[in-house]
Amino acid sequence: MPAILCRIFLIAAVMLQPHFARADDTTADKRFIISAELELGVEANVKADDTDSEVRDVFLSGELELAFALTERITLFSELSLESVTDAEQNRAFDDIALFVGTLGLSFDLDPVTLSIGKISPAFGSAWDTAPGYFGTAFAEDYELEEMIGLSAELELGAATLTLSAFYPDDTRLSDSFGTRRGRNDPRGGDVGNTGKLNNFALQYDREINDTTLHFGLRHLARGEEDNDENAIALGLSHNFGDEIEVIAELAHFNGWEGSEAKANIATLGASLRRGAYTWSAAVSKRGISDTPSDHMIALGVDYQFDNGMTLSAGYARIREEEENNNLVALSIVIPID
Repeated sequence: MPAILCRIFLIAAVMLQPHFARADDTTADKRFIISAELELGVEANVKADDTDSEVRDVFLSGELELAFALTERITLFSELSLESVTDAEQNRAFDDIALFVGTLGLSFDLDPVTLSIGKISPAFGSAWDTAPGYFGTAFAEDYELEEMIGLSAELELGAATLTLSAFYPDDTRLSDSFGTRRGRNDPRGGDVGNTGKLNNFALQYDREINDTTLHFGLRHLARGEEDNDENAIALGLSHNFGDEIEVIAELAHFNGWEGSEAKANIATLGASLRRGAYTWSAAVSKRGISDTPSDHMIALGVDYQFDNGMTLSAGYARIREEEENNNLVALSIVIPID
């Protein structure tokens, strides 16, 4: 089944690309937009306090983004993802791969507001995407908001952007996947935020000041059947020193972490140095949850970008989690399909 899904993904990307390219060449408004990439790699826990955790995962993943302008102000958008949907519990190669819909909806350009409705990824924080290196985003991904049903309004304020969102986790058939089945989300599970109602909210304010970008985020996830509400704040910045050095920092604080009575703090600091085709990076992250030992991560990485746009990445991370040490290494290549 994974081989079939890979073929579907490749055929869609390759066959659609020439069609969309011709549309871009022959229409002034460029009604069609498509982008895709595939990633092939291996990730391994090479030394762990718990030797059962020393597993190797050879993986394939990909993303296909599509946009079609229905009118000058209304756009249909979608993102398809291909990846393993389970954690590796033993050595595996190209296993548990699934194809699923990450986003799907309509956006309305109501200048200066852009309104998006459908399956969306609400804005809250950014370190889960911007932390440098292969492993740099590991802890920040804990609070990424994705695959939500709802609406968001993005207001342009000169050098600043304000985004407001109302949402709940997708509980339609699109929450399941093709290939390896991950199962349809059921809001009756009672997890925080998983309410089936538009009673979860997020706010994000981003502002650019010369070479510095600042952001401030708030979010509220409503309690499930037996949970507490979760309320959170995220503060972050990034700064470019010329064209070669970039530094990012973000702190996220949570009351009612994951619907419990606990408080949590997740801090991420990262830096990258670009030299020609190489980008060297380092990141540190700390996760502290009430009444439990803190988790720590130190990550190093290097990327090499070829002239054709492909990127070869290598990474190392030492992670202390639940008082156990793990040493992870990874090597991957990302192939853009333009």
